[in-house]
Amino acid sequence: MKIQIKSSIIRHVPVVHGGRNPSQSIDSQIIDFSSNVSPIGTPLSVKKILKKNIENIQHYPDFSSSTVISSLKKYTNLEKSNLIVGNGAIEILYNFCFAFLSKKTKVLIPIPTFQEYETASKLNECQISYFKTMNLSKNLDSFISKIPKNGCVFICNPNNPTGQLLLKNQLLQIIKKAKKLSTIVFVDECFIEMVPESNESIISYVKKYKNLFVLRSLTKSFALPGIRIGYAAGSKEIIKILQKIKIPWSVNSLAQDAANTALENKSHLVKSNFVIKKELNYLTNKISKLNGFDCNNSSTNFILIKIMKDSTQLQKKLLEHKILIRDCKNFRGLNNHHIRIAVKSHKDNLKLVKALEKIK
Repeated sequence: MKIQIKSSIIRHVPVVHGGRNPSQSIDSQIIDFSSNVSPIGTPLSVKKILKKNIENIQHYPDFSSSTVISSLKKYTNLEKSNLIVGNGAIEILYNFCFAFLSKKTKVLIPIPTFQEYETASKLNECQISYFKTMNLSKNLDSFISKIPKNGCVFICNPNNPTGQLLLKNQLLQIIKKAKKLSTIVFVDECFIEMVPESNESIISYVKKYKNLFVLRSLTKSFALPGIRIGYAAGSKEIIKILQKIKIPWSVNSLAQDAANTALENKSHLVKSNFVIKKELNYLTNKISKLNGFDCNNSSTNFILIKIMKDSTQLQKKLLEHKILIRDCKNFRGLNNHHIRIAVKSHKDNLKLVKALEKIK
């Protein structure tokens, strides 16, 4: 029997991301600068609740993550009907594309950016257009002129990997134009809570614009990548459809406990952003002085760096110093002369700078 497989799946190539890869037997002592999570780590309160509730793994989790939705209502000042929880932000992204995108859908993606927008769109056989820019705010009018009719626009804000931040009024220009064209604007705000001294989130606008969908993650802000918990906000109509296709029990009980506890700990974000602001300046100043290293201006907890060396070779050399960085050659719009580093503690950042000074 010949199994029929969608051509989009046959062509599908999974994206390679940053972070430790256990299958590669990486030394546990290696400092991971390749994944962008809070530089102060996981809140102690979250660790305590996970230890306390470990016995709950013998029971099925809350099917609808109702307690997390209640916590998010308080956290975001949105209605429960505007919110959905997922097994990481990535589950919500793929469900969104499955529900709302098809062969007829024209998709606009500024590049370089998070690659999963492209991958999820391709799996649904969309017609994708790319807009190359290292700073969308400088090319905003041109970008807006490219917005398709009856389509979808993906915006990562702040953008991964460039760290560039669009202001609220700039995003609203995109949303308003897209609304006139019956196009959905998907705004990924997974890093928005790690932009020090800023208030550019547009999550509250989902109540006003039915063509707006905002993705959030607790992975980055509260350092919970291993738990897998994310959420999104949108119109009641969009959320209702996504609830219909949501995989049953996709968010485990410990993830729900972690989310409820983390969302009560806003002081963690304040402390994290204090470190990010200080250490972002430190890393940018130190690395920019090295020959062959050009740091992109970043608003958040990571820095894209253009280098003269080959990115893969530099990654290998830094591993000898027990440091893992993100090789950015697989980002559409970048090449093998780009790397990305996370902003970490001063102790770790100092080790990175010293290693780069030795390698140069």
